[in-house]
Amino acid sequence: MASPKTLLDRRELMAGLGVAALTPMWPIAGRAQRNPSLVWQARADTVALRPGSAVTPVWSLHGPEITFKRGETVDFAFGNELPVPAALNWRGIDGVLAIEPLMGRPPIAAGGKETVQLPLRHAGTFLCESGLLGDGQAQPSRPQHLIVRETEPVATDREQVLLIEDWRVRPDGTALAPGIDPKDTVPVLTINGRTSLDLSARTNERVRLRIISGCQRSVIAIKLEGLEVRVMAIDSQPSEPFQARNGALVLTPGGRVDAFIDITMPAGTSTPILLHDGKEARPVGRIVVSGEPPIRPAPLPPAPPLPSNGLPERLDLKNATRVELPLGGPSGDWAIPAKFVATAPPAFRAKKDRTVVLALTNHAAIATVFHLHGHHFRLLDRLDDGWKPFWLDTLAIEPGQTQRIAFRAEHSGRYLIESVATDWAAPRLVRWYAVE
Repeated sequence: MASPKTLLDRRELMAGLGVAALTPMWPIAGRAQRNPSLVWQARADTVALRPGSAVTPVWSLHGPEITFKRGETVDFAFGNELPVPAALNWRGIDGVLAIEPLMGRPPIAAGGKETVQLPLRHAGTFLCESGLLGDGQAQPSRPQHLIVRETEPVATDREQVLLIEDWRVRPDGTALAPGIDPKDTVPVLTINGRTSLDLSARTNERVRLRIISGCQRSVIAIKLEGLEVRVMAIDSQPSEPFQARNGALVLTPGGRVDAFIDITMPAGTSTPILLHDGKEARPVGRIVVSGEPPIRPAPLPPAPPLPSNGLPERLDLKNATRVELPLGGPSGDWAIPAKFVATAPPAFRAKKDRTVVLALTNHAAIATVFHLHGHHFRLLDRLDDGWKPFWLDTLAIEPGQTQRIAFRAEHSGRYLIESVATDWAAPRLVRWYAVE
């Protein structure tokens, strides 16, 4: 195994991106049950953060792991069993005003329920969290993922979700919510709710990894030692396939990466899964090659790109609406979610179907994470003459730097934008923008 010190330094880490239907417990009023349904609850839970010690109480989004297909509309029912209001915050689902937190949907009170129709226009790996209002609360909250499959076949043997989360654990074993000074706590990283996870695979098997960052504040990298990792999608949208440098994938808080790996190692061997939080790398699991015969005589050829979700192939930068949007500095324009009011002035307004270019300048002393609701964007090249071959909905920006992003304002309505520094105690901040 390579020394953890040689995996990634802080600048390299940041440079990577700049990673069975359940019947509803209450009826959806006014319509017949023809769509597939999904029921989730926010409720008390536990997670084992210290081996050999008692479990830690947390809050979680609970529900069945149902896979849907692109083009379906889901009857989604949510119940809040927590003692505090909850605002669901979806990542990757564009242009659905009915689920837009604080704008289209008010927070759900303790004991409250809601139902909504959720159109799944795009295939991909999606994330939903109930912690938009979670800064400073009694317990941290765990998110839930949602998988939407492509309508066309994808040449993989199987897939595996890897949900990575970061925690701050007190000496008494309880976990600290974000937005609070983490003094006297120990950082802990988990993968699928465990401090260590082994995945079994067969020689020459192709596995689709749906890697999700449920981290609250940390930009992380996951490294698969000794494997070629082929990136196929980022933040729920297909990308031009490319090999991850040194097998390392960088993920912002809430970021998602779909990667294909081909298991070429012989039976009985293993390779470590390393996680890097910008300070150090640590093993969090292994990929173990089973003793079964190879699944095929040789590895599959390189996979073609995933089917397009229909986002625009070109963006009209020449006639774009251009907006300067400072992050991380002293400004009365940003608000914590609990004090957000929809009557506050918007960060910007855009005409429908017009290209928007945002210049994001980080005035904070540490890296800051920007998240755009409602639309995916392209990361522009430094000279504003092109863009990276992937779509994003979240971007980390180094202190003092400016990054430019562009998107086509396809979906009318009002949507949130989020900003948070990569410090556990930093508050999550929100503004909004309009497409008219």
